[in-house]
Amino acid sequence: MTSKTGAATERAKRDHQAPRAKWEDKAVYAAGAVVWRIVDGKLRILLIHRGKYRDVTLPKGKVDPGEMLAETAVREVHEETGIRVVLGVPVGVSRYHMASNKQKVVHYWAAEATDDAIRESTFVPNREIAALEWVSLKKARARLSYPVDLEIIDFFQNLVDDGVLRTFPVIALRHAKALSRTAWDGADAARPLAERGRTQAKSIVGPLRAFGVKRIVTSDAVRCVDTVVPLSHALGRKITETPKISQDAWEEGTADLRTVIGKRVRSGKAAVVCSHGPVLPSILSELALATGTIHGSYIDSAADLEPAAFSVVHLSASNPGSGIIAIETHIPKV
Repeated sequence: MTSKTGAATERAKRDHQAPRAKWEDKAVYAAGAVVWRIVDGKLRILLIHRGKYRDVTLPKGKVDPGEMLAETAVREVHEETGIRVVLGVPVGVSRYHMASNKQKVVHYWAAEATDDAIRESTFVPNREIAALEWVSLKKARARLSYPVDLEIIDFFQNLVDDGVLRTFPVIALRHAKALSRTAWDGADAARPLAERGRTQAKSIVGPLRAFGVKRIVTSDAVRCVDTVVPLSHALGRKITETPKISQDAWEEGTADLRTVIGKRVRSGKAAVVCSHGPVLPSILSELALATGTIHGSYIDSAADLEPAAFSVVHLSASNPGSGIIAIETHIPKV
């Protein structure tokens, strides 16, 4: 990675992983995207013209109750533009005061609009969104109404300049809350999810789908498999179970994380890998090794996950061995 991408990545890590400051406890949260496409070999991004506010901005909207930020971004882009997208690299967070004097915190991602998604768009001008406009980055700077949007465009520009705009994710997921060992008489690998864990497993389906997951790989422990069953049903995709990333194998010294992670990196397809708290640091380390990334403290932070939390590791689609582009961590609300 070049120094520009490194700086952008560090900022993304801070924005998506830092604890909330005190003033944010009463903030209004929202999410959106810099939606992009290639037209005749040229990059274009999508701006929305809002009739009510007489402004030009990026598609975004407030978080609905129970939503995680990633699913908000995808939903709002679709509601405002009619285009269904999957999220790429995070491109920053804007913060500003609303008329009520409350802080508004908006998380943004890059999101490619495929030709099929554009053809399937159901957008028609309405009272909220008067028009959509595909423009160059230069024209976007002239059109956008707010300085905070320009900061997001600057971040996005770094990805373009570094040639790492098109990415795919490998998502490290910790299994949802399981029954405690003291409450379970059977083998540890057969320990099931607790009631809260089952709720968590359902709650993370939306945000995981937001990143376009195509493959589901999990430890063969029951608590891991049950964590990804709701996602499997939602996607209509089979689960690949393997003892190679199980806690039992890891503790016995027979785990083979390198083979599992190497295959996921080589595939270039969005995947979720579900494993156990003690195993996750090694999984993130293998992702760093497989991509030629220097192991920094952010790798350790990304592996320190609560039950049902996950870290999205973004890799270059054209050259995944060029290093991790960005990492973001998501924590369920239940």
